[in-house]
Amino acid sequence: MGPVDKEKPSCPAGEPACPRLDELLALRAEAEELNRLVHKDSLTGLFNFRHFQQSLVQEMERTRRTGQPVSLMMMDLDHFKQINDHWGHEVGNAVLRQVGKLITGEMRQIDILCRYGGEEFALLLPATDLPRAVDAANRLRQVIGGNPLDVAREGIGITASIGVDVFMKGDGIDHGELVRRTDALLYQAKEQGRNRVCHRNFDLLRTEGQVSREEKDELLRK
Repeated sequence: MGPVDKEKPSCPAGEPACPRLDELLALRAEAEELNRLVHKDSLTGLFNFRHFQQSLVQEMERTRRTGQPVSLMMMDLDHFKQINDHWGHEVGNAVLRQVGKLITGEMRQIDILCRYGGEEFALLLPATDLPRAVDAANRLRQVIGGNPLDVAREGIGITASIGVDVFMKGDGIDHGELVRRTDALLYQAKEQGRNRVCHRNFDLLRTEGQVSREEKDELLRK
């Protein structure tokens, strides 16, 4: 019997040589990196549009099973083109990264933040009804607008317009329709002057038994 090869594990007779542990670890690292690239936005490090689509479908299915609502925010940075035009795209990219960090700092661990595209972000809030989602959206709007971003060696102020909608068990819509509804609310916020939150009609939700008059009145005061 010859010396034992310490670098490769022994394999059954007649089978190809087994891969070494370091080879297996390298393959695993490559697979994890590929998965990260598939699901992460390279600029901000946030989840990307593809991950958003998959997560939204999964959360809506969870709502259908459990009855817990899932809310969706669509956020767009106001007058972002002016930042790119005045300061350049590198500063614009830095603004996107810092806004992503601001939002992340206000999120719960179960929330899912994605860069939807351009200067637009999407935030999924599992197990969250519309009143709580609107409250969170107003808080995010204040945080973004109240924190000058430290880029280009000076503070750059920016605001955000936000649309908010909710998916409830029994709603007869798919994920595409939920996105379209929420996006329409976002652009309603833009049309009404920007730096504001627009949400689904509380009166309609109250007639459906989803929002009480007290909850509606409290939210409209904010």
